[in-house]
Amino acid sequence: MRFAVCHRTEYHYGRAMSDGYTVAHLVPRATPRQVVESTSLDLDPSADEQTEHLDAFGNRVMRIGIHRPHDHLVVTARSVVRVEVPQSVVGGAQPTWEQTADAVREARGDLACEVGPFAALTPSTPALPEVVDLCADVMLPGRPIGETVQALSTRIFTDFAFDPEFSDVSTPLADVLRARRGVCQDFAHLMLACLRANGLAARYVSGYIETDPPPGQPKLAGTDASHAWCGVWAPGIGWFDVDPTNDQMPPRRHVTCAWGRDYTDVAPVRGVVIGPAAAQSLSVGVDVTSLP
Repeated sequence: MRFAVCHRTEYHYGRAMSDGYTVAHLVPRATPRQVVESTSLDLDPSADEQTEHLDAFGNRVMRIGIHRPHDHLVVTARSVVRVEVPQSVVGGAQPTWEQTADAVREARGDLACEVGPFAALTPSTPALPEVVDLCADVMLPGRPIGETVQALSTRIFTDFAFDPEFSDVSTPLADVLRARRGVCQDFAHLMLACLRANGLAARYVSGYIETDPPPGQPKLAGTDASHAWCGVWAPGIGWFDVDPTNDQMPPRRHVTCAWGRDYTDVAPVRGVVIGPAAAQSLSVGVDVTSLP
């Protein structure tokens, strides 16, 4: 599958800022199943400073500096990617989730560097008692790792309501568990917390998903979304992805941008501005289009 992705982020300030610095994870990364055919980054106003580097997880990171007065910032990232949807990991010979946890714990050398950071709890993925309770009857003794991850995805999809008005990037996981609602970022964090609490290595994946319009209605510009899901590691399988928000394993219309331990590692856009106290507005529009 081929996709064209356009992510447009607009900041407007009530008064001109004298300086600004932005860090962005907006450019898709190459993976074993994803080829990035082209990328571009357009800025308004133009940057006085613009660099790119790879972070500790291999993600492409853009650094943008505007060191003159400006009352707005528009960042538009465009990419074309080719994505191969992998085979399902459910079924067939595979390790149990306990054997997978043992392999994570016993990892040494390069493997420890690969999986270790994603087995550790973070402030966004704590091992709360409610987390342990949620997955207690999913983590059955001797259950294959693929079946276990699929069952956990289904549990989150079934028990939690998608509610874009409920949470933001600062909402703690305890509030999501209490209200039984949230957005993709919350559900990814919840799944990571469940897996890590049981000794498994799982990473937060950020990217994009192509969406369908309501039946009988045309697809509108800017109505696709930044998205988040999870990657899980298992011996003999490697990393495989699961999307608990849509209960898809493997995800089918997803474009991978970056991965890390949680949202804080891979926020799409973050930064600071220096200037007088002023109101600030933010708007984000995403388009994902299938290509021949």
